[in-house]
Amino acid sequence: MTQPDLIIFDCDGVLIDSEVLACRTDAACLAEIGIAMSTEEILDRYLGVSASDMFADIELRHGRALPSGFPEMVRGRIATAFEADLKPMEGVEAALQTLSSRRCVASSSAPARVRQSLSLTGLLRYFDPHVFSATQVARSKPAPDLFLFAADAMQAAPGTCLVVEDSVAGVCAAVAAGMRVVGFTGGTHCRPGHAERLRSAGAFAVAGNMGQLPGLV
Repeated sequence: MTQPDLIIFDCDGVLIDSEVLACRTDAACLAEIGIAMSTEEILDRYLGVSASDMFADIELRHGRALPSGFPEMVRGRIATAFEADLKPMEGVEAALQTLSSRRCVASSSAPARVRQSLSLTGLLRYFDPHVFSATQVARSKPAPDLFLFAADAMQAAPGTCLVVEDSVAGVCAAVAAGMRVVGFTGGTHCRPGHAERLRSAGAFAVAGNMGQLPGLV
């Protein structure tokens, strides 16, 4: 393919190795209110999905409303876990320094969490101020809204954009937006068969580590 005008990076599970940390915290918080879900189940069901959509689905599946203030409590616990243990994806800075295309972040997470994550890992300087969140659009991934919003804000035609995504929902969103997608499986949350799932969703290639990314762009 020709050099993309814009590379749109997902954040969690692509730039930062955060998914296991976040889902482990989700599971612990849910256990405290009597909802038993393992870290693995949360990863399977909600990888790439916004927190608001995840909590709405949990309420529907369990037939009960979550306690008042529960999402805020979970966000606080995740922020604390990130401050203690969050790491950038191995090799991501070297990859970012190699890529010449314009870049931005488009994440299902809330703006404060995305900026905290990128700041803690020293990556915000590669993207600021071009950081976009699903809270800015009507529908989160797998709908194309967020990627189309990011492309419009960056004045890039969808067909000239390349997305880097680790989730099936994210790959589906990018394909629906008319963008090419590289799947990424370098996070600690990715299990056997994940590359095939990303390809089946529409990724034209899959990078198993950040060192492979520049050669696929």
